[in-house]
Amino acid sequence: MKELKFQEKLRKVSKDTTEDESNTSQKLIDYLAMAAPRISSLLSRSFAAVSSSSTSLLSLGRSSRSGRGICRFSTAVANEEPITPPVQVNHTQLLINGQFVDASSGKTFPTLDPRTGEVIAQVAEGGAEDINRAVSAARKAFDEGPWPKMTSYERSQIIFRFADLLEKHSDEIAALETWDNGKPYEQAKQAEIPMLIRVFRYYAGWADKIHGLTIPVDGPYHVQTLHEPIGVAGQIIPWNFPLLMYAWKVAPALACGNSVVLKTAEQTPLSALYVSKLFHEAGLPPGVLNVVSGFGPTAGAALCSHMDVDKLAFTGSTDTGKIVLELAAKSNLKPVTLELGGKSPFIVCEDADIDKAVELAHFALFFNQGQCCCAGSRTFVHERVYNEFVEKAKARALKRVVGDPFKKGIEQGPQIDSKQFEKILRYIRSGIESGATLESGGERIGSKGYYIQPTVFSNVQDDMLIAKDEIFGPVQSILKFKNLDEVIRRANATHYGLAAGVFTQDIDTANTLTRALKAGTVWINCFDVFDAAIPFGGYKMSGHGREKGIYCLNNYLQVKAVVTPLKNPAWL
Repeated sequence: MKELKFQEKLRKVSKDTTEDESNTSQKLIDYLAMAAPRISSLLSRSFAAVSSSSTSLLSLGRSSRSGRGICRFSTAVANEEPITPPVQVNHTQLLINGQFVDASSGKTFPTLDPRTGEVIAQVAEGGAEDINRAVSAARKAFDEGPWPKMTSYERSQIIFRFADLLEKHSDEIAALETWDNGKPYEQAKQAEIPMLIRVFRYYAGWADKIHGLTIPVDGPYHVQTLHEPIGVAGQIIPWNFPLLMYAWKVAPALACGNSVVLKTAEQTPLSALYVSKLFHEAGLPPGVLNVVSGFGPTAGAALCSHMDVDKLAFTGSTDTGKIVLELAAKSNLKPVTLELGGKSPFIVCEDADIDKAVELAHFALFFNQGQCCCAGSRTFVHERVYNEFVEKAKARALKRVVGDPFKKGIEQGPQIDSKQFEKILRYIRSGIESGATLESGGERIGSKGYYIQPTVFSNVQDDMLIAKDEIFGPVQSILKFKNLDEVIRRANATHYGLAAGVFTQDIDTANTLTRALKAGTVWINCFDVFDAAIPFGGYKMSGHGREKGIYCLNNYLQVKAVVTPLKNPAWL
């Protein structure tokens, strides 16, 4: 009798999930119209239904509420051969002084396909000597080359031509990004590459609008300020959004007239090399943009310590950010901007439309395989709606479509590599061992590649590691709160301060939380809404300075005051 009831329940779960999937696309379209219109075309496709061929039975350390342990995921990975990417890898050398060259040591390292763990290509492994070569080329380009001596309008036209080439080659660029990173191709093609192009066009527009001020002072003097390029900018980008971070760093630096030495993440070197070749096709002079692939302790440390680098910009973990800051201080005290980690609260108030809140919270956490520095990784839900929210969040996670990121309709691809994959699984085990309730997921998918089930924990407490540490993976932690004062205190009780999300229908509640939360960005009834003009950066240990928008220009400019005496002025 128990076995019959079990089979009936299993069939019901499968039937209900299949029926729910048929409505997913429309629900997502409705949600995105409210939450994040700039990426709606991407995600409305990404959430398309894909039939499942497997079910998962979990044996939980602490059983899910209501005693249910049957979890069905829409997976498309376990028994399929990976799709052949529609792109060739043509650039694997270092880009120094406008030429692709081997590393001085002759060393290479493999860049891997996260779908399988297999080698895509061998890439030149830059070291300290290669950083020296790149910095020398950048210094010569800045001190002697045409780039800073061009009119700002001429610089803007080269950047605009580059954006046009990005648009022309967007299919190949998106395919490289997906192959090397594992993110869904639809996400890369329909959201990230358009944003890449938009950021370069935005800063191309700024290039001829950077100017100083004329300042009235006490006395017969003419005073003006000049906004000058800072010089050679060293930049280090992460692996989770390789090309977007490339744009956030390179575009404002070049618009201001600087030269650049860029170190890519060792996990994802391919797309930056490809697009930098296009930049030179657009007319960028040699030495203005140099790209070195390699590892942090060698190439990265050499760049941070280099005495001829005038400025550093880094995006990555908080721990590595501390090292970057230390190396900059110990060398020539170069200024540093940092965009670091986060543990962002997503607050669902008692007046929330729960269906919309569940969808938005799901997106806030699981987007990009959970590999977002600003992911809404602490989901605070008011106690009056907590149980309903948890049940619906679990159901939504069970419908998430995981599989080969080149396949149409896939929402979630593999994690970036084995190190990150194992780290996420350790945090999941920690959550179970610390007493949180595993509602769904918790395991790997398939036997190859780095796929992880979308995972949801309830009954999470503030002192658990899954509530404190940046997991950087598809793990949603749902916490309960009673009132605004409590949730403000708990949301701010973290070393991080990158972003926050608030879901409420009450403008007074929204205003209260907006001003009380210590975070660089607060999204109200939306999440991950990015625009080239919106500044992005953190409070506390989430970083220094801002990326994007007008504020970012300050990172790459020096302000010089010029004072000239006036003889017999007609007016002051």
